[in-house]
Amino acid sequence: MFDHRGASDPSDDQGRNGEPDRSGGSAPHGAHGRPGTAAEKWAAFKKSPFFPACVLVLILAAAAGLFAGSYTYAMANPTPRHIPTAVVGSPRAPQERAFVLGMEKALNASLRLTGYATYGRARRAVDEQEEFTILHDRGNHVELDVSGASGATVAQLLAEAGVKVGRATGVDVTLRDINPLQKGDPRGLALFYISLAAVIIGFVGAIQLSVHARALNPAERIAFTVAYALLGGFAIAAVVDWWLGALRLPFLESWLILALTMFTSGMVFTMFNTLMGRWAMLPTWGLMVLLGNPSSGGAVSWPLLPSALGHIGRWLPPGASVNAQHTAVYFGGHQHAFPFLVLAGWSAVSCAVFWGWRHRHPGGRELAAAPAAPG
Repeated sequence: MFDHRGASDPSDDQGRNGEPDRSGGSAPHGAHGRPGTAAEKWAAFKKSPFFPACVLVLILAAAAGLFAGSYTYAMANPTPRHIPTAVVGSPRAPQERAFVLGMEKALNASLRLTGYATYGRARRAVDEQEEFTILHDRGNHVELDVSGASGATVAQLLAEAGVKVGRATGVDVTLRDINPLQKGDPRGLALFYISLAAVIIGFVGAIQLSVHARALNPAERIAFTVAYALLGGFAIAAVVDWWLGALRLPFLESWLILALTMFTSGMVFTMFNTLMGRWAMLPTWGLMVLLGNPSSGGAVSWPLLPSALGHIGRWLPPGASVNAQHTAVYFGGHQHAFPFLVLAGWSAVSCAVFWGWRHRHPGGRELAAAPAAPG
């Protein structure tokens, strides 16, 4: 029915009570009208941007707690357990035995005693970082030589305990620091900080390449990782040594250690990015920051770390970097191959995984096909 102006009468679509006509029209019907099932809603949520955002909220909260917990567990209350101690001769004198027992009681730890025929051999063991202190009975008194460069926290605990035990046992104690830290780094933390910078900037650089230079092919990605590692390592060493003067570095050796650390860290992220895609940050952060840095021995010496961390840290890139850098700066001429093998091993495995599964990496580009030769 139409009114006198030709418009449809609203009463045609509604009954007398104003409800929609059941015969059709605007009443919802079919699949579009029913509420979605729980499975359909979950599938739609997983495809929306809200799903990864919610996952990240939970991950970041967990990461914050784990980050604080890992560093607090390792560093808040460093406690010695077994301190490698060189003994010149053997601890047979009564006053020396009393002093050793008093030290173990004061430290609530055992001194792992190793006898050396001469002081020179004992000193060499300290330089090789096999021992942390030297105990030498001089007849009328005891000499306790600590090595600040071997571990500032260990040296401080030994010195404080040595003075107290000497007074308590009536033993005259002479204290010396035979390998002190540099003046610009009185707490021995600078090497930890520069290694930490190399580790974090190493994998952050790889993340930025994956975001801003996504089209790089595998060989190009590795080449640019080498490039920023070399420049970044040089920048860290130059700022700490030439600009701030905090440390006197063996510049070339320290630079190459930092560059190798940055490259290793960057390739570890690239490996996980190949295997896990957008969630690669999780294992990288866990390996390098939550586990690697607290167990590196840089902020707290290995004898003061929980025993498991002290053993694990040597096999991870942050610990290897601190170890190599520490020896280069304070124990020149006594460098070990082990930390370099650890860094090289992580780099080689990461590059091999990335190259072998490069088709799974989210980056790269298709190479243009060569034009066909005219017939």
